[in-house]
Amino acid sequence: MPIKKTAMKELKKAGKRHIRNISIISTLRTSAKKLESLILEKKIDEAAKELNKFKSMIDKAAAKKVIHKNLASRRISRFMKKLALASKA
Repeated sequence: MPIKKTAMKELKKAGKRHIRNISIISTLRTSAKKLESLILEKKIDEAAKELNKFKSMIDKAAAKKVIHKNLASRRISRFMKKLALASKA
């Protein structure tokens, strides 16, 4: 356990951030799974709407440094590619 008051405060802040980060990551995973299933079911219009929501959420997570910005960009790119291929087929 930390001895100094500031170290104790930082430990408390880190715990709060950890809980927030887990919540955000869980929401992202759920949204990604939903988007994946919509694409596989060929529901292109719904998938496009869900992709916009997903892009917004993942960009916010990257801005808060919950995930790395390159990871966010890569995931968005891959989902855009899958959606484009599904809409052509």
